[in-house]
Amino acid sequence: MSNLRALRRRVLTPNVRETQLETRGFHVKNAEAKHQLETVGVSFLQGYAYAVEARSADQAVEWLETVPRSFRGFAYEGAGMGAVMLDALTGSGKRLAGLLTGEGARHNYMIYVGVGWAMARLPRFLWPDVTAIDPVLRWLILDGYGFHQAYFKTGAYVRDPAAPHPFSWRGGSDRYSARAIDQGIGRALWFVGGTDPDVVAGLIASFPEHRHGDLYAGSGLACTYAGSVDEEELRRFAEHAGPHFPNLAQGSAFAVEARERAGTTIEHTHLAARVLCADRTPEEAARVCIDTKPAGCDGGEIPAFETWRQHIAEAITSRPYAQKGAVA
Repeated sequence: MSNLRALRRRVLTPNVRETQLETRGFHVKNAEAKHQLETVGVSFLQGYAYAVEARSADQAVEWLETVPRSFRGFAYEGAGMGAVMLDALTGSGKRLAGLLTGEGARHNYMIYVGVGWAMARLPRFLWPDVTAIDPVLRWLILDGYGFHQAYFKTGAYVRDPAAPHPFSWRGGSDRYSARAIDQGIGRALWFVGGTDPDVVAGLIASFPEHRHGDLYAGSGLACTYAGSVDEEELRRFAEHAGPHFPNLAQGSAFAVEARERAGTTIEHTHLAARVLCADRTPEEAARVCIDTKPAGCDGGEIPAFETWRQHIAEAITSRPYAQKGAVA
């Protein structure tokens, strides 16, 4: 059986070369940023491999918890994708359901994002039943879908920003789906732009104006969670965001909360919370997200997830960022 699991891992796991910046044609800011982003990719694939090779979800979680704290969330994201791919192969939903219990539940945000990666690779008839997933958080699945498309289909989704990409699913409003996917695309732009705030801002500027808010929200999440920038670069990125700074701050706060709930807070989390979340500690920024989270979803045209994001943005920016000297 161990040989079968190892074969399953080799067959199902993407090649690590696909995460290298040269392979992807992404901007290289410097050697440190390149190493950071490529380690993120390696960690993602490690988590993916753990999910498909482990005897059980419990064993997968045991392995995932050995990944260094800085990159553990990315491993869980990969595990979310791997679990859905394995479940599609076996015709069950046990691996994903198992990952979302116990210790893995603390990483549910990242696991849901990984589900979106799998949906981007699977034919529609093999997509998981997303209606069984928390109606507030299931939009994170489309964040993962959007990230995947921008990361692997950069020409169509980033280099040709006006190209239409219609999308429909059973998870909610088609109109909002495009916005949730843009949040994932924005997160991917942090990778495409090599963590260079000027390059990333330039990429966002190439998109139609009405999409900038969601793109900055996704990039705000990525610059906080993946990092590889210093304080001056974060402040410069905030300046680039201009009127979309509340979106940037919301994404940053969301990333802080994801790390806090998973116990993976690192030094960069403190820096980003201070710079982008109006001089808050990670605990304070996370508390804003927790306190504003809706208890459920009423099924209206504007999802509770979007209302939550708006409330986070309003609360985070209620402590004027301009006092820090970055945004007038």
